Amino acid sequence: MSIKIKEIAYSCYVVTDFERARAFYEKTLGLKNTMLYGQPGGPQWAEYDIGTATLAIGAGASGMKPSPDGCTVALEVEDFEAAVAHLRSHGVQFKMGPFETPVCHMAVFPDPDSNTLMIHRRKSG
Repeated sequence: MSIKIKEIAYSCYVVTDFERARAFYEKTLGLKNTMLYGQPGGPQWAEYDIGTATLAIGAGASGMKPSPDGCTVALEVEDFEAAVAHLRSHGVQFKMGPFETPVCHMAVFPDPDSNTLMIHRRKSG
């Protein structure tokens, strides 16, 4: 018997400063908070529904630490060049790119805790 995985429930990044991280995800990236849990000084959690997926940030749970070597969440954007310009205007420094592949455009950058994020735009066809 095997486990039947239906979909990704969510991706989560651990953060050290919950309010700073929320400002980055909500103001810099423009994501809408869809769930908020916890109080300062204890475990805190925020979720952002993006299409059929959920990106979460969490802080205050013992044993969880941010890492630039964790997963990378690729955020599909409508206008790649505009997204690059917007991130640059907010002082975001790219770790890789922006660059083009035969099938897409992408750029990799850190959040305030050095978790890796990516903006991505598929080419048509």
